[in-house]
Amino acid sequence: MKSKLAVAWILAALALSACAERRQVPVASNGDDDDAICRANNVVVGSSAYIACRKDRDAARSNAEARADRRQRNLGEDMLNHPYQP
Repeated sequence: MKSKLAVAWILAALALSACAERRQVPVASNGDDDDAICRANNVVVGSSAYIACRKDRDAARSNAEARADRRQRNLGEDMLNHPYQP
């Protein structure tokens, strides 16, 4: 009976976590915010400093997305591996 209850809780938690909205910083899909930030540093579009700025912003965004995905995956694995802990 306890195992059925635990399985039900796990399935409910997974269903709710799948529906939960992940908190993400809104980013323009075309990179306008990156352009504005890099131009704010008084660099010319197309210069090596501008290109480095855009590359750094892209790398930072990719790293943030990877960290968020990793946290979500770790939470799911932890919930599956420790179903009886509150």
